[in-house]
Amino acid sequence: MNRWDLPLTFTFDGQEVRYGILGDEEAPPLVLLHGTPFSSYVWRRIAPLLAQRYRVHFHDMPGYGRSTMEAGRDVSLGIQNRVFAALLKHWGIAQEESNLPHVVAHDFGGATALRAHLLDGCVYRSLTLIDPVATRPWGSPLVQHVNQHEAAFAGMPAYMHQAILPPYIRSSLHRPVADATLEGYIAPWMGERGQAAFYRQIAQMDMAYTDEVQGRYGEIEGPVQILWGEEGQWIPIERGRDLAAMIPQARFVLVPNCGHLMQEDAPEAIVDALWDFL
Repeated sequence: MNRWDLPLTFTFDGQEVRYGILGDEEAPPLVLLHGTPFSSYVWRRIAPLLAQRYRVHFHDMPGYGRSTMEAGRDVSLGIQNRVFAALLKHWGIAQEESNLPHVVAHDFGGATALRAHLLDGCVYRSLTLIDPVATRPWGSPLVQHVNQHEAAFAGMPAYMHQAILPPYIRSSLHRPVADATLEGYIAPWMGERGQAAFYRQIAQMDMAYTDEVQGRYGEIEGPVQILWGEEGQWIPIERGRDLAAMIPQARFVLVPNCGHLMQEDAPEAIVDALWDFL
C-alpha cells in the first residue's frame, strides 16, 4: 500500500478528524475533499503535485479512513458540511477575501462542499467538482440495498464482507488497478470496527441532504468546473450535465476512458484541468 500520512488532529463534537497539509505556508490555499467509500488516500498522487503551487489541505471525514469510527455517530452528509466549515475556520482560510481556498471535491465530498457553501456560508475562490453526488437520484444498487438492510450486512461473517469490498471498489474504476493500490481503499473497512463503519455510513445516506440544496444551485457564484468520467458506472453522466445546467456559467469537462474514481483512472486529467482552470 502506498504511504499516506495524516499527522494532525482536529476534534469536532467529540469526533477525531485526522488531516494533513502540504506546501509552502505562503502559497494560496487549496482544499481536497474525498468521497465515499473512500478517504483522503485518493489524493496521495495528486496532492504533492498541487503542493508545488498551493498550500494543500486534506482530511478524512468522520466515519472514514483514519478519523473516528464509532457506533452511534452521525457520519451523514448532514454533519460533513459542518465539519468542513469548522475545519476551514481551524485552518484560517475562507475567512478573508484575500485568503479564500480553491476547493476540489469528489463524489460525497462534492455534496459536502456544496452544502457548506449554501448552508454554512463558506466562500471559495473556485470550486472543482469530480463526479459529485449532487442531484437525485444517486446511490449505487449496493448502496440502495444496504441502506434498507444495514444490520444484516454489518453482522455478516467477515469473509463475506472481505469478498464484497474488492469488486465493489473496482466497479468505480474503468482501468485495472494493482492489488497493493486497492488495499489502501479496503484497509480502513477491515476488522469488526471497519466492517460496521462501512455499512453504517451507507445506512446514513439520504437524498434529503442533496434535496435540501439542489434548488439553490443557481445561487452559486464564482468559477465552477465539473469533471466527469465518461465510463463511470456509479453516477450517470446525465446527473453531471443536469448539475452543470443548474450552476451559472459552470464548465463541464467529460474525461474519456475514465470511471467514477478519476483519481486512479486519470489523475493526470485532474491535474491538467486544475492547472488550466485555476
